Amino acid sequence: MGTQILAHYHLPGLFEFYDFYSEFLPLYRKHPEYFYDWCQITSIYGSPEDCLWGGGRTGSGTSDSKDVFALMNEYKISPRLTFSNSLLQEIHLTDKKCNLLCNLFKNSRVPTGIIIHSDLLLDYLKKNYSNFYFISSTTKVLTDFADFQKELNREDFSYVVPDFRLNKSFEKLNPLSQNQKDKVEFLCNECCNFSCSERKICYQNVSRKNLGLDVVSHKCTAPDSQKGYRFSSAKKNPAFIGIDDIQKKYLPAGFSNFKIEGRGLGSAMLLEFLLYYMVKPEYQLIVREEIYLDAMLDLF
Repeated sequence: MGTQILAHYHLPGLFEFYDFYSEFLPLYRKHPEYFYDWCQITSIYGSPEDCLWGGGRTGSGTSDSKDVFALMNEYKISPRLTFSNSLLQEIHLTDKKCNLLCNLFKNSRVPTGIIIHSDLLLDYLKKNYSNFYFISSTTKVLTDFADFQKELNREDFSYVVPDFRLNKSFEKLNPLSQNQKDKVEFLCNECCNFSCSERKICYQNVSRKNLGLDVVSHKCTAPDSQKGYRFSSAKKNPAFIGIDDIQKKYLPAGFSNFKIEGRGLGSAMLLEFLLYYMVKPEYQLIVREEIYLDAMLDLF
């Protein structure tokens, strides 16, 4: 009998959801019977508040970086720093806060990953912090498969996150070599409109904000964007990757890395993602109660 191929999940909110993970990870370790045996938490990604190198979302979370570092080491989960700002210049490379983060996380027992957009920053980190591995950020919006494949072939990157609209391009994905497949990290639960043409503009706006520039917030014009993120809507997205897809399509085809978005959405939504993607149905209420359910809680 062959070795079971595991789905490796890359979860959001390294700094933002530190308190949540402090409760969830002990449960994850103590009660493996609650969780599907075909998946595991491989990394948790994010950037702290006021992180100049941050991108994708404005940095959030004020948890002490040393506490975050210790939690990841304790549970042997790879921390990933989201340094995907696309507009960095030479002057930004000496930012004290970001370099202090690098100096801390370079000593992690489990290798630290850097989610990155800027080649300028990539070269700087390779020169100054040799222990990191790198993930090509979805903020590059690689919607052309040839561009995506070119990115996969770059030796700099251990993983590449394509634009979510390539998720179901099986006629092009399946012929990839196994080495290429091992580097593909699919964004599973994106709620952004499949036809959106403003995605790169939106990410650039976030990069400007993280640089401290005075910018007007980008207003998405996609249908239903005013409702914000809803998991029910994400599940209807043509690019959505559900647990049946993972088990029956992606794992058998040789793909094993799956990214769950969720920074800025709140820990209640994060828990719903983890219940869906990781927890057996018969244990979902138990996990929900263990994490945060207060019998006296009033929602309104």
